[in-house]
Amino acid sequence: MSETSPAARRPAGELEAGVLAALWAAAGPLTPAEVQGELGGRLARTTVTTILSRLHDKGAVSRTRAGRGFAYSPIHDSAGLTARRMRSELDKQDDRTTALARFVSELTSEDEQLLRSLLDEADAPGAAGGPLPGSGATP
Repeated sequence: MSETSPAARRPAGELEAGVLAALWAAAGPLTPAEVQGELGGRLARTTVTTILSRLHDKGAVSRTRAGRGFAYSPIHDSAGLTARRMRSELDKQDDRTTALARFVSELTSEDEQLLRSLLDEADAPGAAGGPLPGSGATP
């Protein structure tokens, strides 16, 4: 059995990102074969199917029956998926205060100002806790 050199390995999450990009660009649900085609046939269909199954298990895509298999659709847009991942990481922390404080301390001044603005909007009278602009969520 040959070993793959570290230089030849793909970065973590690259395959999932490619599959999600294909789903986001599509007008509707795609089967694994269609995703494979959108990716230029670089991956085996079984690999694409495995990636889609894992994304489904993670709650990133939904699936519906399509013949003997499934067709997949993204649940969130790119920004929504990032927000979900950030929330998931935060939920793993016993000390949320420290985790959030460290996150904020790493923000650029522009991102910190944007975060302050978004929080102010969410706290504004009549905001009713709706989704933040650009979240991809609908009220």
